[in-house]
Amino acid sequence: QESCGCCLMERQMNRMEMYFNKSVYHMHELLMKSKTALMNMRSRVAFSVSLNSEENMRCMGPFRSNKTIDYKHAFLNLGGSYNTSTGIFTVPRSGVYVIALTVYSDAGSPGNTLAACAILHVNGKVVAGPSEKNKQDQEDSVTVVLALHLKAGDKVMVTLPIGCCICDSYHHYNTFSGFLLYPTE
Repeated sequence: QESCGCCLMERQMNRMEMYFNKSVYHMHELLMKSKTALMNMRSRVAFSVSLNSEENMRCMGPFRSNKTIDYKHAFLNLGGSYNTSTGIFTVPRSGVYVIALTVYSDAGSPGNTLAACAILHVNGKVVAGPSEKNKQDQEDSVTVVLALHLKAGDKVMVTLPIGCCICDSYHHYNTFSGFLLYPTE
């Protein structure tokens, strides 16, 4: 008998079970989407800094030994991994990063030696050393852009080598930038 109470209850239970299973499936899908969105937000890493933001031109160097450049003006520090006090970018997550460095200098007057140069380091090892040294220019700049595979905890920094000088103002001629292109772990 289809109309007996037990049969009706069994049909109702089957419908409720199907509804419950669909609900659990949709909740699981939403959970996975939420986890992915959260992971994407946590993986956002980008910084862009300049030497200073003062109105008057300020120069740094030349020094008798290499000196870490601590870029003081932060345009962006998404993830908070660049330290404006130390000048060091600490990699928060392993991945491929794009790192860009531009150095600018002013020799002061025509005929003086221009020495716009810097050294990019990862964990103390030299990665790049953009340099422009000559007596033909009073002002000049040099830029390097690299894609690097970096590991969580790596330290990326820029030093001013012996004999080099960089100058900056609110025009932001000297910049150091980086961002996570994609994570590898």
